[in-house]
Formats: sequence, C-alpha cells, structure tokens
Amino acid sequence: MLKKKILLGVTGSVAAYKAAELIRLLRKNDFFVQVVLTKSAKQFVTPLTLQALSGNPVLENMWEPSEGNGMEHINLSRTADLILIAPTSGNFIAKLANGLADDLLTNLCLARSCPLLVAPAMNVEMFENNATQRNLKAIKEDGVLISGPDLGEQACGEVGLGRLINFESLMLDIKKALTPQIFINKKILISSGATVEKIDEARAITNLSSGLMGLNLAKTAYTMGADVTVVSGNSNYELPQCIKKISAKNHEAMYQSIVSNIENNDIYISAAAISDYKPSYTKGKIKKGSNLISIDLEKTKDILSYVGENFSHKFLVGFAAESENVVENGKNKLLSKNLDIVIGNEIKESMGKTKASMVIIDHDKNTILPKAEKDIQSRIILEYIFKLLSKEKAHDTIN
Repeated sequence: MLKKKILLGVTGSVAAYKAAELIRLLRKNDFFVQVVLTKSAKQFVTPLTLQALSGNPVLENMWEPSEGNGMEHINLSRTADLILIAPTSGNFIAKLANGLADDLLTNLCLARSCPLLVAPAMNVEMFENNATQRNLKAIKEDGVLISGPDLGEQACGEVGLGRLINFESLMLDIKKALTPQIFINKKILISSGATVEKIDEARAITNLSSGLMGLNLAKTAYTMGADVTVVSGNSNYELPQCIKKISAKNHEAMYQSIVSNIENNDIYISAAAISDYKPSYTKGKIKKGSNLISIDLEKTKDILSYVGENFSHKFLVGFAAESENVVENGKNKLLSKNLDIVIGNEIKESMGKTKASMVIIDHDKNTILPKAEKDIQSRIILEYIFKLLSKEKAHDTIN
C-alpha cells in the first residue's frame, strides 16, 4: 500500500531530465506520484517518459475537461500530502513569490492545503541574482520549504550554487516535510563511528563500529526538525550533505570536537565507539622481528564522564555496548556518568549490523526495543527523548 501522495511539479530547467530518476526513487520509497508539467518543462522532457515512470497520466492543462466538478486545481491539491517542485526554475520561484496563477501548477500551489517543497535549479548567476534571492526569501517567509541547491559544475560549464540538490538530501527534505517537527529550534550533537589510534606510521587499532546507528540518528533527527551536527570518526557510511559534519578520526580529536561544540547544543547523543585505550605511538614503522610483539596501551580520557560532570544541564544520551548483563551495566553507566538515558545493546547483536535489539534505560524504567532496522530504532529513541524532554518542561512549568 502506497504511503503518501506527492504532486511532482516539473518546470523549465535544464535539470528537468533528472525528474525521471526522481520519480523512480519516489516510487521505490512507496510514494504515489502524480506529475504536473509546465509548458517550458516540455522542452526538456516528454510527458510520455514521465507517465511511463510514474504510472499515471501527466497533467499539463487546467482547462481540459475532467470528471467531477471541473476544479482540478482544487481537487488535486486537496488529495496530495505534499507538492514538490523539482527542479524549480527562477521564473517559477518569481511566480510563487508574487502569487501568480497562470497555469495548472501555479494554481495548485496557490490553492494548496498541504506543504510545498521547492528544489531550485538554475545557472549560478541567476540563482545569486538579487531578484532571485529576494523571491526565495519571500516564499520562505510564506511557509514554502526550500531544498538546496547544491554547489558544483553546471550544464553551462560554470561552477557555483544552482545545481539541483542531490537526491539523498532531497529525500530527507521530503520526509522532513511530511514528519511532525518535534525538534524544531533544537540543536542535537551526535558522535558517531569508530576512532582509529595509530601504532606507528603504517598501522593502527580500531573497532568494528560501522557508524550506521549514528547516521540513522542524524538523518531521523534532521527529518524531525533538529539542527544536527555529527562528530564523525571512521565510518562505512557518508553523511548526507544537508547534515553538518565534524571529522574526528581519533580519541583526542573526538574529545576536542565534542567538548568545544556541546555547549551550543541542547542534546548530546554519544553513539560513537570511542577508544578506551590507545597504543604508545612508535615513530616510523615497527619492523618484523620475533613471532610475538607487545604493544603498550594507555588509558584515554573518559569523554562521556567528563561531559556528564561538566554539561549536566544538557540532555545527555549514552550507548552501552555490552557482552553480558546489558541492563545492569547500562544502569551503572547511566548513574556513574550522570546521563539522562542509556541505550543498551549486545555487541554481537548490534556492532556492524543493520539490525539490533536494544533497551532504553532511564532513571524510572527500562523499555525493550525488539530487533529491528536501525533507522526504526533511531526514530523510537528520538521520540523517547522528546517525551522525556516534554515531561521535564511540564514539570518546570508546574513548579
């Protein structure tokens, strides 16, 4: 069963050809797609192509006879969950800014009762023109959501802002437009991935964390309205461009990045697998010798303990990856490190895996999360954080 209905408007931009791939991606994500094509867009892509990919007739003319009351521009906007204009030309942005309604797509935008998300795509000079920037500011103030554009080489050969946003970031913005913004005006700092500690100039020790949990938490928090920053160690995954990233490959870099950024955030989630010990560094390369070699390890700073001691006014979330006694060890971590909640899991069941079973441990109870994909778990965890924060806020108001 298809989840949501999207009206996809395609306007007269060179990037209109990318609408074909976008439709394929939307349908893969279970969206019902109804395409509305402007007259100019037909110069770049044919209605037949978009009809074949969407599985629905492409709409162009608001004056064609139709079933029902003949008010297609009203009817379509009432049944849609989202109107997405991708690509959005500079001309169409100007129409939106001035409330024009001279074709089917502009009428749909003006008559809508659902969110409107636009993805600008045009030449860099057109995008940076004062008129375009003024128009973008106007539609943003009117509640229109804007995704992109990206920086890069354009069809004309110039380089700059104006490329249609990459589809990974666009899909996140689509989900954001359809998701309750429970973390609006909240800033969330997330540490993610594994740290890597050098043994010598050629070798290092690390761990098996893939960074997937941190990635999913970041993406989900973004769709819930948060301003997200990720302090990222070594990871198997790239963060979407719409999420801010601070690279921190080893323990010291992770420590400095977390401590220097946490004060500017409301919530800190420690999902990174940070080194508890690091080797004494040997300059150069250790040569092969006997069959056995010893490496001295020294204990590193306990970053989460430091954070709990010095930033207890923030909402602090820790992870406890354990080989046994998950709940007991997680509870000890919650108390000893002065955290608000701890997410406990078994190492062999979670580290490096796409699915995991977890338990959320707070100061009142333990909530077991059955085995599921980590994107599902991340949504449950963030909703849990929101509920606890809301409870604290209500408590503060009462007092």
